[in-house]
Amino acid sequence: MPGLARNARDFEDLAPHVAQRRKVVVIEFRGRGESAYAKDPMTYVPLTYVQDVVALLDDLGISRFATIGTSLGGLVSMLMAASLPGRIVGAVLNDVGPELQAAGLERIRDYIGAGGSQPTWMHAARAFAELNGAIYPNYRIHDWLRLTKRTHKLTPEGRIVTDYDKQIAAPLRVPNGGDAGIDLWPAYRALGAVPLLILRGALSDILARGAAEKMAAELAHARFVEVPGIGHAPTLDEPEARAAIDAWVAELPQA
Repeated sequence: MPGLARNARDFEDLAPHVAQRRKVVVIEFRGRGESAYAKDPMTYVPLTYVQDVVALLDDLGISRFATIGTSLGGLVSMLMAASLPGRIVGAVLNDVGPELQAAGLERIRDYIGAGGSQPTWMHAARAFAELNGAIYPNYRIHDWLRLTKRTHKLTPEGRIVTDYDKQIAAPLRVPNGGDAGIDLWPAYRALGAVPLLILRGALSDILARGAAEKMAAELAHARFVEVPGIGHAPTLDEPEARAAIDAWVAELPQA
């Protein structure tokens, strides 16, 4: 499950890799990518995404499953673990946890839903790099172009724009919006009986190293892996992330 401003294309490489051993369903949250935009923007909150994902899994007849969630996707994973005891058999939390850093959240609030359009993919890639250069400091232009094509789309008018409903920012602009203020430690602890991988970008301004270490110490089956040279959040294509996910998949129970 992808992050707040991301979509299913974030898993275009990881999903077929994992699918060599397990059945994979890639989630596209409402308001992103190919999913429909919400009529009410105040439904762009984690608890609604939980309901959407559960409805999809039930429709597909999937009773037990493991989750890989980046940022928002990881929050949804934790909430699902709390509300669906026994159904989640493993989880990857990518640069997210029950304690998040205020500075990073404020950075996201500042840019989400903002920005205009660009005339070409190269223009869009350079603008995206200017905005996010501190997150991926070692990226070259071909890396930015690839990431931009995952996160942006071509409009009928021939312009390049972010591939999400800009109204996803609406709940973040109200006091305690976006389900803010919820104590997520009980939801996190609901993952205590299953293989759990905690990934953190070494430069992350969302998940502090101390918080990640605390998470790993809290649960017996948790493993913490830090991805060097990356901020929020690892793309899961990094060798360190991919190796850790492979090891995690090997720990999952067979269907």
